[in-house]
Amino acid sequence: MSQDKSGYPVMGENNPLHNSVYGPPQPGFDTPPPNYSQAPVGPYPPAASYGQPGFAQAGPGCAPGPYPQMPYPQMPYAQGPYPQGPYQQGPAQPGFASDPMAAPAGSPGYQGDVPPNYYDNEEFTNSGFEDKTIRQAFIRKVFAVLTVQLLITFSFVAIFTFVDEAKVFVRRNPWTYYVSYVVFLVSLITLSCCGEFRRKHPWNLIALSILTLSLSYMVGMIASFYDTETVIMAVGITAVVCFTVVLFSLQSKYDFTSCQGVLFVCLIVLLLFSILCIFIRHRILDIVYSSLGALLFTCFLAVDTQLLLGNKKLSLSPEEYVFAALNLYTDIINIFLYILAIVGRSRE
Repeated sequence: MSQDKSGYPVMGENNPLHNSVYGPPQPGFDTPPPNYSQAPVGPYPPAASYGQPGFAQAGPGCAPGPYPQMPYPQMPYAQGPYPQGPYQQGPAQPGFASDPMAAPAGSPGYQGDVPPNYYDNEEFTNSGFEDKTIRQAFIRKVFAVLTVQLLITFSFVAIFTFVDEAKVFVRRNPWTYYVSYVVFLVSLITLSCCGEFRRKHPWNLIALSILTLSLSYMVGMIASFYDTETVIMAVGITAVVCFTVVLFSLQSKYDFTSCQGVLFVCLIVLLLFSILCIFIRHRILDIVYSSLGALLFTCFLAVDTQLLLGNKKLSLSPEEYVFAALNLYTDIINIFLYILAIVGRSRE
């Protein structure tokens, strides 16, 4: 049987891929495909469009739909800011008028066009390096003041030990000891209890100088009642003990600053024990009392050294250099006096 193929476009009769496998042709497909490179003139029908409102569709062989045909308005799009959903677009943002890395206005570090002053701005915290530098300067200042105090004190000790006229003077005028003791007590209470006064320069240094001179006179007067060898031995032992305690406090991992309460209680007990020694005069009792006193103030020296270094739980402020020097100075002088009493009573 043969089939009439006159109504089909011949695309290769011998190639089965070019043959139609969908049955007989349907109406409306009996025209050749459109040539898009040429204008739609000639025998082709005019383009029809689908009935979608606002979308003019054109194409050859398309039947009109049930929808009314409306032309699509070809006009330029309106230029300007487009609304983005529920968010309204604001005015255009200007470029960076200043340094984009600068602190925003209203922040703690904002100072306008003027750079912040380090000493006037308390909102910035110091770094670790700055804290370490300040602490080292504080330690150097305290040890400088302490060195001057010790030089003055042991100069008085040397004068009252090696000069016979000084020994005769202090033994004939014991009232000078009590005057110096009153001056020392007043200056000690002033520097210890008045925090604002001991931070005022130069009044704090003046009060510390008065205290140093009065205490140096007292120590020199006490040393005049002992032999020269005894005084020299006491000075040497004090130097070794103080150097060892300071070096141990620098290297030790133990925190002695938390033992201040215990040491204060021990100090009260020592004061009561000293009252007992006034009424009971005995050589062994005096040696025990002096040994306990030297041990107690050695512990105080370790505590005050760690407070000065600031590497433990408690520490002194860098503004308290006068108070720190006062603590170390009184500790060393008390250690010297107790060791002097131990050596002197042992040599009797």
